Amino acid sequence: MNAIAYRTVDVDGIDVFYREAGKTGAPKLLLLHGFPSSGHMFRDLIPLLSDRFHIVAPDLPGFGQSGDPKANSFDSIADTIERFTEIVGFDRFIVYVFDYGAPTGFRLAIRHPERIAGIVSQNGNAYVEGLSDGWNPIRAYWEDASPANRDALRMMLKPETTYWQYSHGVADPSAISPDGYTLDDHYLARPGADDVQLDLFGDYKSNVALYPAFQDYFRTHKPRFLAVWGKNDPFFLPPGAEAFRRDIPEARVTFLDTGHFALETHAADIAKEIRGFFD
Repeated sequence: MNAIAYRTVDVDGIDVFYREAGKTGAPKLLLLHGFPSSGHMFRDLIPLLSDRFHIVAPDLPGFGQSGDPKANSFDSIADTIERFTEIVGFDRFIVYVFDYGAPTGFRLAIRHPERIAGIVSQNGNAYVEGLSDGWNPIRAYWEDASPANRDALRMMLKPETTYWQYSHGVADPSAISPDGYTLDDHYLARPGADDVQLDLFGDYKSNVALYPAFQDYFRTHKPRFLAVWGKNDPFFLPPGAEAFRRDIPEARVTFLDTGHFALETHAADIAKEIRGFFD
């Protein structure tokens, strides 16, 4: 097992914190987390892959130890992560996308398809059929950005909601370490974090608007594609995973009997899938 280094780099005025492991010269693997987490969500996965890949796992702007984005939008986050990859020398890489990491990583792919050596999507959606009814309160905010609809989304930032995201669909909740959701709650409680997250809820509609562009990229470039999906995810449904094969017939789709944060219970299974698929 290779040691993990914890670093921070200035990306055009934004401090981006990241974890790094593996050897220079090995295939590059970029890990992109989602809401409301950070690169900490990969703490179990990185040691299982660091002998095979050169790994970096940044905290997205507005999350974890990283500074806030220049604008509270997914375009702005993608801009920063694109520059981050250039600064750390990730010129061609496999990208692992989860939740918010998906619209970030897929933006990188459509901007620079030549940089993408493959994609792992772990509950990272790009199809309307993958969106569950759990998005309805957020959809309401997309359609009417009223103070009432914005305030209604504050429940998504509460500790009990974070725990629910981690535990829903998990057969044995005692298998979930409290470290992940407790750390997420710590970061969500920082001054100003609520406004960043509420703005991103509103801007998520920009990701749905880009679904056709993402799908055109899949059809045109057909990257090596592995979907490993917690099938009990309350936000991103299994049809969203199956849809990747519509545009990339050779994509591999594997379902795991767990929820949204599949790495909390199935890190070893996901690592095995990645090693087997990309060997």
